Amino acid sequence: MPIEIQEYNLPDIEIFNNPRSDFDFIIWQPNKTYLVLGQSNKIEESLFSGNVEIACAPVLKRPSGGETVILTPNTLVISAVIIDKGIKKPHNYFVFFNNIIINGLLQAGIKNVVPKGISDLTIDNKKISGSSIYHKKDKIFFQSVLNVSESNENIVKYIKHPKREPDYRKGREHKEFITSLIQHHADFTIDNLIKCLSCEFIPCVK
Repeated sequence: MPIEIQEYNLPDIEIFNNPRSDFDFIIWQPNKTYLVLGQSNKIEESLFSGNVEIACAPVLKRPSGGETVILTPNTLVISAVIIDKGIKKPHNYFVFFNNIIINGLLQAGIKNVVPKGISDLTIDNKKISGSSIYHKKDKIFFQSVLNVSESNENIVKYIKHPKREPDYRKGREHKEFITSLIQHHADFTIDNLIKCLSCEFIPCVK
């Protein structure tokens, strides 16, 4: 039986559908494992279907581009919406939002985070966060997944090597390319991390 692809219905879609705010954000911790396809991704190209079926992990498709990601309780999803009538290049929004995240991580004592590729954040040339953008009319929807403590073994179990990759990846497999915050900084808590990230986003809210 084919795997059902569900419409993206996770908590951050609510801020995108809210018409009342020129800027809003949400930082949330998934309650279980989800596999989320980018807008142009296909299951057969992106996922190890057998393992997904065994785990009964929901597969959703988000409206934004980018590659397939795994969401688990060991990750944080950082999403924001901004109304911008003079929509700029996507790169400008990636820089804007990733700088907020970097500053929040610094407040939590997590250093040496460097942007690389189109929209990634890295430590020691390994990816800790990837993000995507979707825009509809003058509304920009930014979504980022931060790997707090998820193991590479779990990522490899479900997600295939992407067809597209940033130059700095240089063909590395997931195990050599992806890292987590806990592997570099053991002295933080998830609650304080969310607090520090939120404190950086709050001044943008009007």
